[in-house]
Amino acid sequence: MGIDLELHSSRPARDWRKSRATLLRSSYAHGDALADALGSLQLLGVSGRLGAIDPYGDTLMNEQESAAALRELHHLRQRCGGEPQIATVDDLAAMLEQCVATPGSYLWFAGD
Repeated sequence: MGIDLELHSSRPARDWRKSRATLLRSSYAHGDALADALGSLQLLGVSGRLGAIDPYGDTLMNEQESAAALRELHHLRQRCGGEPQIATVDDLAAMLEQCVATPGSYLWFAGD
């Protein structure tokens, strides 16, 4: 199980091939670690945008939701268990920051 991240300039098409037209940036390197980290928030009952991400399905966040999620990262960072998880949270932070800074954009969490 893993979660891939894709930043899109506008709401991405449901069809993967068509969604390439709006793709700005992607991150596929930390999928399993990201799913584990976000899953730990769900298990602990942490509310908010990050805890609502579905590790088995797709979750979209617009720039306002990404700003809210960015404020929640300290909860996730506190639960990091080593360098790989810290790198995962740093990558997520960079993607969220870019989404916040790009009007009309969406961050797509593609779960397995």
